[in-house]
Amino acid sequence: MAKKLSHFSFDLPEELLAEYPSENRDEARLMVLNREKKTIEHKQFKDIVDYFDEGDVMVLNNTKVFPARLFGNKEKTGARIEVFLLRELNEEQRLWDVLVDPARKIRIGNKLYFGEDESLVAEVIDNTTSRGRTLRFLYDGSYEEFRTKLSELGQTPLPKYIKRDVEPEDEERYQTIYAKEEGAVAAPTAGLHFSKHLLKRLEIKGIDFSEITLHVGLGTFNPVEVEDLSKHKMDSEELKILPKAVEVVNAAKVKKKRVCAVGTTVMRGLESSVSSDLTLNEYEGWTNKFIFPPYEFSIANCMITNFHTPKSTLLMMVSAFAGHDFLFKAYEEAIKEGYQFYTYGDAMLII
Repeated sequence: MAKKLSHFSFDLPEELLAEYPSENRDEARLMVLNREKKTIEHKQFKDIVDYFDEGDVMVLNNTKVFPARLFGNKEKTGARIEVFLLRELNEEQRLWDVLVDPARKIRIGNKLYFGEDESLVAEVIDNTTSRGRTLRFLYDGSYEEFRTKLSELGQTPLPKYIKRDVEPEDEERYQTIYAKEEGAVAAPTAGLHFSKHLLKRLEIKGIDFSEITLHVGLGTFNPVEVEDLSKHKMDSEELKILPKAVEVVNAAKVKKKRVCAVGTTVMRGLESSVSSDLTLNEYEGWTNKFIFPPYEFSIANCMITNFHTPKSTLLMMVSAFAGHDFLFKAYEEAIKEGYQFYTYGDAMLII
């Protein structure tokens, strides 16, 4: 079984990196993999309705991306510094974990000024990693006003491979239509393919929906740098699975219905809270679960995902679910057929 980093390498032509989404969310291309029959079909995302029956469950990640990329100026020199908000450490003291670029210029004690009127100031109080810093924000106003100010000044944090400038439309494009709980620095991309109309069609067919919250952090995209996958450490991400979700998912499992994880974040979330009798448990906390082959999945028996980067943790998880050789055969076909990869790319349904 594939346990080594080198097993997840493939050549991806640059023209297959999607810089923009499909004009209509649900008209992206869809590749359908049947694990039992080992068949591959080519469809449109909206055809997904045909693969589900009444009582099947789709589990969605309702996390909401916040505008995490800020640009400030360093005191005295005025140097332009990019600050990427990772997570809030302390609401009261307004402490945040961030990444800074260029990092070599930013030391403990430095102050950064944001906005034309410089109404928001941050002081560097600690170094966490080579690019990581802890900032204390100084703002004259209530916590709600401070958060509003961060949203006003922030930009949608598009992935690094997208070389174009952020456009106003990206704020809406880079958010699922069911996003509710703010806290992610990246969108759960499989969910970007759902339109309101498609959700309605699924609902009319009798498909149930269940929501969990996993706030996607940048750790999801950290490169794996060890050949032995068992030595890779995932960053922790915040996870919440409420009683309602548990009830819907476990009822579907009892009835032997389809439980479909919409995206790798949902799959990780579900697998992070499994009871001894292989049912889903409530959960509130953090998860650093890393799934790679061989792995026995306990909750979902179906998944929707995008096409992922070579050597990424996301590709490893999907390979554990679909079967390594079968998945790589599908990727070969996807490249030949010109499927679009990554965030704004096309989708895959694995049943």
